[in-house]
Amino acid sequence: MKTNVAFFYGCRSVEHEVSIISAVQAMRAIDREKYDITPIYVTKDGEMFTGDALFTIEEYRNIPALLKKCRKVELSRENNQVVMKDEKKGLFGKKPIVIDVAFPVVHGTNCEDGTIQGFFEYLGLPYVGCDIISSAVGMDKAIFKDVLKAAGLPVLDCIRFRARRYMSDKESLTNEIKAKIGFPLIVKPINLGSSVGISKVDNEAELDEAIMLALSFADNVLVERAVTAIREINCSVLGDADNCIASVCEEPFMNDEILSYEDKYMSNSKSGGQSKGMASLGRKIPADLSEDKSAEIRKLACDIFKALGANGVVRIDFIIDTATDTVFANEINTIPGSLAFYLWEATGVPYKELCDRLIDLAFKRQRNRENITYTINTNILSGVSFGTKGTKGAKM
Repeated sequence: MKTNVAFFYGCRSVEHEVSIISAVQAMRAIDREKYDITPIYVTKDGEMFTGDALFTIEEYRNIPALLKKCRKVELSRENNQVVMKDEKKGLFGKKPIVIDVAFPVVHGTNCEDGTIQGFFEYLGLPYVGCDIISSAVGMDKAIFKDVLKAAGLPVLDCIRFRARRYMSDKESLTNEIKAKIGFPLIVKPINLGSSVGISKVDNEAELDEAIMLALSFADNVLVERAVTAIREINCSVLGDADNCIASVCEEPFMNDEILSYEDKYMSNSKSGGQSKGMASLGRKIPADLSEDKSAEIRKLACDIFKALGANGVVRIDFIIDTATDTVFANEINTIPGSLAFYLWEATGVPYKELCDRLIDLAFKRQRNRENITYTINTNILSGVSFGTKGTKGAKM
């Protein structure tokens, strides 16, 4: 009997479209001889749909037309199982489908940040990837830096602040930024990926515009020093807290000083081709690094993975300050674009095998959790009384 894997993707995120590309790639790669696949597309309004048309990437060019070919569904826990049911009840609703494991391929806030992981844990459904805490920490760039600092791992110093503080005390905050960070600097929304809302600022005249752009995407903003003599190197990690391995490193090519959303996802489509998500990005794999520097980054990637208590597959983005040959961890993608399959294929792990390993890790974590006590049997309610029987006449 095949394992039924439900792919969740889309969701209420500015990275909605990237998630679709990544998910359809994964559904095409997974072993259909071993798994039954149930696509669950989550709209930007948070509604869930399933249907065979969701397997075809070209169908997403017209979302309203696509949804007419699909069925709106909901999930619930019944008889110690998680089932997907048609929202439409009655004679025309299809038989509920038992979901064995969830495979989230989501990016950004309202999903990758621990939100959808909490939904799965509420249902008691095994799921691929990082848990609630590691997902939330990985999404918040400032907390991520704090965790790494506590573990003695190298990160750039930063200042974080909320929109209200900036709008009410702009002058003093600007002075603090100039004194503690200096120019040039980078301004980032605190909890977005895919380079959305990120700006490089060379002088004070550019600072306000960059901060306001970041605040249009998030309530919290991070400002950090810009490394001018920079190389960006990425490395993926696969595993769990017990055992993890690092992929080969890659060096992405940039059209500007910051690797933009367009660099990552639109470079191929702008020339008339079809976007393939992160797989379409110009890059050198493996990166042109010395054996020692590659080993340093790969070990550091595993150390970061363990410090966060991560699970599944992640991609960690590093900065090398070439002036000092110092490596800094920049950020972690707990569900990386295209699941970083291109890095694992270059490491000798085909995409189909990558999916197998991720599902095995999901079931391993679930087995471990089933050995933990979450409830206890007590008779504490047997002696509780508010002095009345029922609610009629009760005094509040």
